[in-house]
Amino acid sequence: MERERGAAGVTVAVMMLVLIGAGAMAVDVGQIYAERSQLQNGADAGALAVAKSCEQGSCAPALADGLANSNSNDAASTASVDLSVSGQVTVTTSTKNGSSSFLTNLFANTINAGPVTVGAQATAGIGFPGSGSGFPLALSDNCYNLTSASPTAVVQKISYKPGATCTGPSGTQIPGGWGWLDESSPCNAATQVGNNGMASDPGNNPPSGCSAVLTGWQNTILGGGEVKAQFPVFDTATGTGNTGSFNIVGYATFKIWGWKFGNNHEYEFRNTATDPGMTSALSCSGGQERCIIGQFVEYVAIGSGSVIPGGVDLGTSEIRLIK
Repeated sequence: MERERGAAGVTVAVMMLVLIGAGAMAVDVGQIYAERSQLQNGADAGALAVAKSCEQGSCAPALADGLANSNSNDAASTASVDLSVSGQVTVTTSTKNGSSSFLTNLFANTINAGPVTVGAQATAGIGFPGSGSGFPLALSDNCYNLTSASPTAVVQKISYKPGATCTGPSGTQIPGGWGWLDESSPCNAATQVGNNGMASDPGNNPPSGCSAVLTGWQNTILGGGEVKAQFPVFDTATGTGNTGSFNIVGYATFKIWGWKFGNNHEYEFRNTATDPGMTSALSCSGGQERCIIGQFVEYVAIGSGSVIPGGVDLGTSEIRLIK
């Protein structure tokens, strides 16, 4: 028995090390994962913000620092920005010098573990959309001024049949100014650049199911807001009637002032010369005349997933997290 004295103390010491190690695994790893999650949020936000600034012409890498700090509990993060790949912005975030106050009071410090450095990375891709889904109307690329996409762009009347010069190549009988598209769901058409076969929905009036969309547009404008719709743009049209099709080349964003897609109710809104901002040249009040009135504007869409390439530059860009 004399030789067994002190065994309990050794056992307790060994168990304390085991318990401290288990505590470090349970508590510290949780803190590290929480910090990394915050750093990932900062990297994602930084990549999107810097990419947007670059697309708008100012390219401000310093935006990443503020977003890295604001997304971490200790506001002590670093961010580096890589612009070496064309059309991409990569932001790498990390705890500052491995001494983040959030990670210095770790359980593992009791067994002399050193400070922890955690990092995260995100890449945002910039491109012109090659596919889309929205209001089932396609516009011609050679009938209207698509190059003035800016907040002060010229206000235009986009007409159903603007004249003989915009009716497409010889033999094309579907409208060359614009064309309704076959719907993939009520008042919505899924389109893709280079498809060479976006089917037309012939007729002077819009496809069915657009009442709610037009009412929503109207309510937004009357409430002081803006309606910006992305329309697919075609360069050529072939065929006639419901056998016609459009070749989509890109997407343009149109800030809508008014429209006339039919007669009465939500199908016509602010389309006469006496309406706010309208003139006789912009008005669309004739019985069978159809038009949409507004201006092409620059627009940057932010989302997630791979940028689908293929579209030409019509003032509308996509910025997406790609990794």
